[in-house]
Amino acid sequence: MNTAAPAPTPTTRALSWCLHLLVVGLLALAAVRAVTGPLPHAAPTVAVAAGCALVYAAGPLVPRIRGDRRAAAWWLAAVGAVWLVLLALSADGVWAAFPLYFLQLHLLPRRAALAAVTATTLAAVAAFAAHQGSFSAAMAIGPALGAAVAVAVVWGYQALYRESERRRQLIEELTATRADLAEAQHTAGVLAERERLAREIHDTLAQGLSSIQLLLHAAERTLPGAPENAVRHVRQARRTAVDNLAEARRFVAALAPPALEGSTLADALERLCATTGTRHRLTVRFRLGGAACALPTAYEVALLRIAQSALANTVRHARAGAVEVTLGHLDDGVALTVADDGVGFDPGGLPAPDPETGGFGLAAMQARIGALGGTVSIDSTPGHGTTLTARLPLTRPGAAQAPGVDTRTPRHDGESPTAGTGTASAAAATEPLPGTATPPTGPGTRPCGTEPPADGAEPAPKRPRTARAGSGTAPAGSEPAPPPPAGTKAHP
Repeated sequence: MNTAAPAPTPTTRALSWCLHLLVVGLLALAAVRAVTGPLPHAAPTVAVAAGCALVYAAGPLVPRIRGDRRAAAWWLAAVGAVWLVLLALSADGVWAAFPLYFLQLHLLPRRAALAAVTATTLAAVAAFAAHQGSFSAAMAIGPALGAAVAVAVVWGYQALYRESERRRQLIEELTATRADLAEAQHTAGVLAERERLAREIHDTLAQGLSSIQLLLHAAERTLPGAPENAVRHVRQARRTAVDNLAEARRFVAALAPPALEGSTLADALERLCATTGTRHRLTVRFRLGGAACALPTAYEVALLRIAQSALANTVRHARAGAVEVTLGHLDDGVALTVADDGVGFDPGGLPAPDPETGGFGLAAMQARIGALGGTVSIDSTPGHGTTLTARLPLTRPGAAQAPGVDTRTPRHDGESPTAGTGTASAAAATEPLPGTATPPTGPGTRPCGTEPPADGAEPAPKRPRTARAGSGTAPAGSEPAPPPPAGTKAHP
């Protein structure tokens, strides 16, 4: 009947029934002994014992007593008063002191309970001595021992109950935390997939649809005077639609882009340059710097997507005549640079993305490169073209830095403006690239960051290649984006 306890459990119900039966049994014992014994007050003893049982029964049966601590204290005082009357009539009432100890310890605060137990023990010892006509130390052993056992049992039970409650609360908190964690992981997964689809849609479908729109617009303009050119533009738009459909199917299945199927990143970038130059009547050159090496698939996908988005931005916004795409393999990373000779812009004055017109390319590049531990930078000023560069490390740092845009003002020291697209390209390489070489394929390709094996033989000198349209490389130390020499092909 602990009014502060929560809903009773099967264990507490069993203990309560045991206590009820103990009280009833001891009161019945006192009544039976009064009837069968030579006591002069048999009838009053039986009546008081029955009255004590009735008063005690009110506790478990009356809801107010069960639910109000103050009412329970008054009920306990009434039970004690009737018990004192029984104790005055019969020495057998001493045995009922034992269940009273449990009631007092269970219903009263600790100090009040100890005082009540002490008073009950003294009353039991004094009444028993009065009925016997003398006092001895042995008379106090029984009541005192019963009081000590009751205190130890009740306090031990309360300590175990508190520990059990703490464990129950910890389990509930752990269960709630695990549920919250599962929900957070689910939400994070949904957001990550949404961001992935947003990046893929922007870098593939949105750019492809923009190209189709430009091609169809060109076909519409040339149709009256040059039907053959209009047909060519329509065919290019159809090829773009086919490519976009393949891209959509691949990224929905979370597979590698079709351009990387069975080819290297350099080959894919070269084809991208050729396709862009052909579709939009733009001179697009591709240069490969450094010794080619195998890159993780995530790196190749990120660099290809950034190149696609950067070239699309150049076509839409830069009004450029020439673009140069450079893939550089360095000792500590890989760099992709897209540079144009267009109108340029102020990187610090970029407007916020407009959902109606797009403008999410730069944020998508930052997120894509930042997730791989890389950095993105933009060099551009109005009238001097734009250079977008991004770097991916070969060894991913312990904690990826938040992607940021480096808006440095480019140097104008006679160099031709390098290709900028208004968006960052992956893995920025600001220092000169080492000597260029044709990327080895098959068994000859080495992992990035490893040195070629030394066999004691002097390595054969590498023959520099002239830049060629879409895939050409420049000799080591050459300046980027010079006008192509005679005989060099560029993608128109």
